[in-house]
Amino acid sequence: MDMMAMPRLSTKTHRTLSHGSLVVLIMLLLAACERKVEPEAVRPVRSLVVQAHLSGEPIALTGQLHARDETKLAFRLSGKLIERSVTVGDTVKAGQIVARLDAATERHARNAARADYTAASAVLDQSAAAERRFGNLLKESAVSKAEYEEALRHLKTAHAQVDATRAKLDTAEIQLGYAELKADADGVITAKGAEPGEVIQAGQMIFSLAHQKGRDAVFDMPAQIIRAGMLAQQAVDVWLADNPDIKTIGHVREIAPQADASTRTYQVKVSLDSLPSGMFLGSTVVGRLRLQMATLIEVPFSALMMSATQPAVWVIDPQTAVVHKREVVVARYNQHAVVVASGLLSGDRIVTAGAQSLYDGQKVALLEGESGGR
Repeated sequence: MDMMAMPRLSTKTHRTLSHGSLVVLIMLLLAACERKVEPEAVRPVRSLVVQAHLSGEPIALTGQLHARDETKLAFRLSGKLIERSVTVGDTVKAGQIVARLDAATERHARNAARADYTAASAVLDQSAAAERRFGNLLKESAVSKAEYEEALRHLKTAHAQVDATRAKLDTAEIQLGYAELKADADGVITAKGAEPGEVIQAGQMIFSLAHQKGRDAVFDMPAQIIRAGMLAQQAVDVWLADNPDIKTIGHVREIAPQADASTRTYQVKVSLDSLPSGMFLGSTVVGRLRLQMATLIEVPFSALMMSATQPAVWVIDPQTAVVHKREVVVARYNQHAVVVASGLLSGDRIVTAGAQSLYDGQKVALLEGESGGR
């Protein structure tokens, strides 16, 4: 085709076509955008309204009944045990002799000290008489002053000798007394560590004595229970493991400051207010205590998710029905729920199913039957 034969469009006509094409293009683009915009999806979720409650979780543990005070009876001397007058299970009184050592050596030492003291006393009597006699002679100028001073010096030396021998005699008497082992309080013998005829060492346990006054229920508790709010002087219900009808009440008396090296538990001693008949030393007992009261909220595991740094839940706005992420502080994990210490308020509605597929600000719809309450 001859290009020169084609009709030429005017400049005005060309501008009109260009403007019309632009309008058509814009309309097509707007139509395409309108077709792509879809209404926001409303996700159905399960939810519940959380309620705060005072939590004082009861804890029951098994322990043993011990004497509040228990001492190890031992001799202060080494020697041969010749007599043991009591055995395990016997009741003793304070000051009662429970065992004796062969005290021949200590007895000889006491007798020698007593002889020395008697001799020193005799010398003192002689020196005192000589001092009085020389004193009278000095008044009559029958002796010199130097002779009197010599008699006075002998008297002072005799006094010192008497004091020294008296101290040795007292020590020997005490050592002889150590050959007898006496109970230091009323109580019951719970263990023995030697038999007559044995040569024992000073400090070796001969008997274990449980004092009559005071009984403790002793429990080994994990650190979680102590951290959860156990307090000093807290009341504890205590009963026999094999007979719950034999029971009493006690109070926490002592909490060990350091965990046991092998079990990693802390020993807690509960002082019993009274001792019922039938609660014997060493009996297995059960103690029940209630941890410190605190306002807590329980949520199901399915409601929990992880935020950037800590656990969180989806809270539903009751006005707009949209969800917002809220971080919470977990107090502990129970068998069927998570106990939240802070981050939620009583009456908040949280998502319990579908939490992992939501985003902040998304609109949700409650499943049928969840419009009110739980």
